[in-house]
Parts: sequence; structure tokens; C-alpha cells
Amino acid sequence: MGMAFLSSSLSDLDVRARHVFKTIVETYLDTGSPVGSRTLSQMEHTGHTLSPATIRNTMADLAALGLLSSTHISAGRMPTHAGLRLFVDGLLEIGDLSTPERKAIKAQLAGNAQDRSVESVLENASNALAGLAGGAGIVLAPEQSGALRHVEFVGLDASQALVVLVYEDGHVENRIMALPQGLMPATLEQAGNFLSARLKGKHLSEARADILKEIETGRAALDAASAALVKQGIAEWAGSEKNVQNRNLIVRGRAQLLDNAGVQSDLERIRLLFEDLERKEELIALLDKAEDADGVKIFIGAENPLFSLSGSSVVVAPYRDTDQKIIGAVGVIGPTRLNYARVIPMVDYTAAMVGRLLQTGQ
Repeated sequence: MGMAFLSSSLSDLDVRARHVFKTIVETYLDTGSPVGSRTLSQMEHTGHTLSPATIRNTMADLAALGLLSSTHISAGRMPTHAGLRLFVDGLLEIGDLSTPERKAIKAQLAGNAQDRSVESVLENASNALAGLAGGAGIVLAPEQSGALRHVEFVGLDASQALVVLVYEDGHVENRIMALPQGLMPATLEQAGNFLSARLKGKHLSEARADILKEIETGRAALDAASAALVKQGIAEWAGSEKNVQNRNLIVRGRAQLLDNAGVQSDLERIRLLFEDLERKEELIALLDKAEDADGVKIFIGAENPLFSLSGSSVVVAPYRDTDQKIIGAVGVIGPTRLNYARVIPMVDYTAAMVGRLLQTGQ
């Protein structure tokens, strides 16, 4: 059943059907168990006095729309992944975080006043989300391709050089480059000095076009061999800037998922989720999708191939650098019965705080 049909079906539901559907989903998210018609009819907070038979008929209509499912005929109903999506998009009432909750998140992110490093802030964010949201906290760190401080070529043998890239934040990358035969040591030194002067304080992506233009127009005081080496290096490094291996993925709170498992079927899903979490490249690709959105993005169960088996949900939001460029993402991953009303504003606020801490250090 296509999402377009389901998204239009909310307006097709009458007041009673919408009310029953909302109550079933809220009860399921609260308890994790399928909801029966008798249970619904006994719930005073529904505000409607409906007989179990009337509720059963309404539930059957909702199941026919693909919004509810049941494990077997006598069991209660629970929302499908499509039903959860409809609920989150159209019926979920998202409250704002309280002032104490905001203070608690901010305090956890700040952590040790002596250690405000990027790594520390991101570790704290992952731990905070896991502790507060009842799922696993996930953080995608910025790409290791920030502003550079120094570039150096070190000859290994006649055919290879080690390229040392020193970044302004202190991290160092070493890369192996193939060299043309007969390259002189002076060429390596000249190319390193040339690049260091032009890349200092800049991202490679920012300076790349200017460097190539300087070489092409003959303004670069480089011999042919050094110019060729610089062009080769820039081409190779630019190609690897989006390399998944350069991304650091922090996952904390796996134990939270086990603590919150209610039944054996939950444990099996969480075992599958642990396997999903090991598939780093696919998870990073999923989090990268957060860069398409300004705010919180929600992936529910089978909507994403990565979680089609474990039936997990991801609530994720991007964070930004001083130039307001998206550089990473924070989020929560857990069973589809996450407390969305609480988790969504929590992830949103945490992403904003991470961005602020990384930009200002306070």
C-alpha cells in the first residue's frame, strides 16, 4: 500500500475512527502491547462511550486501510509501520522540553569543564540521548576534513610517498601516494611547501579550485614535476573526502535497549538491531540523509532497508558549524514504540546544543 494513499486516508477517517486509532497508537507506545477492543471500551480517557462491538468494527476498518495489524485474530491490534508514520505526521502532539530538561541536557553535553573537545561533546551527546530517551544514542561526528595547518610529503621509496596532512584541530592523517619514477626529493619538499602555504587555515575543498587555477595559469612558482604532484594529490584527496572511513560513529546505550525489552519478541528484534548497528557504512549513509532536512527526520521501521528486519525507528537531527553548514547528526535509535512526543524535541534540542558547543565552546 503506497504512502500517498495512506497520507490521504487521515482526512478520510471520521471522528470516531481517528479517535480510536489515536488511542490505540498512544496506548501501544505506552505499553508495547497490542490493544484489544474491550480494553479500549474500558478506558475512561477516550472521552467516548463506545461498545466493544463498535470499536471492533472501527478497528477492522483501520486494519483494512493498512494502519493496524494483529499477531492473530484474538489478540488486540497494534499500529503498522505505515500507521505509525501516519500518527507521527498527522496526530502526534509534540510538547516542548521543560526548563529542567533543557538544563539537564545542556549540563550533560558540557560535561567536564576542562575537556570541551569535539570528541568529548559528541560522546556526552550520545550518552545523554541514550540515558534520557530510552533508546541507543547515536552521533555522526564531522568528517575529518577540516581546515589544514600543514602538508608534508615524505619519500618512502622510489615509487611511493607518505603524505602527512596536519589539521588545525590537531588530528593527523597519513596517506600513501604513488609517485612517478625518478622524482627528486627536492620536488617533494617544494610541493609540500607550496600546498602548506595555500591550504593553511582552509578546507581542501575551499582552496582546491584556486590552487589548480594558479598552476594552470603559470603563476605558481613550481617546476613541472612539483606541479604534477600537487595536482595528483589534490585530485586523490578530494575523491576521498566523502569516504565513510573518515566518519566517526558513536553509539551508546545498547544496554538501555535490553533493559526496556518487554517480551521475548522484543529481545529478538533488539538482537537484530545490534547486528544493524554493526553495519557502519549503511548507518552512516542513513544519518547523512539528515542533511537533506533542516529539522528532525524520522525513519520508521521498514521505511528504511537497514531496519527492515529489526523494525527499529530512528529520530535524527543535523547539527551545524559556525558557517551554518551541516557537519554531522545526532539521534536516537530503538524499537518503533519509542516515545516520539518526548524523543523528537529532545533530539532537536540536543542537535542545536551540540552545534552551539562546537561553535563557541560554551
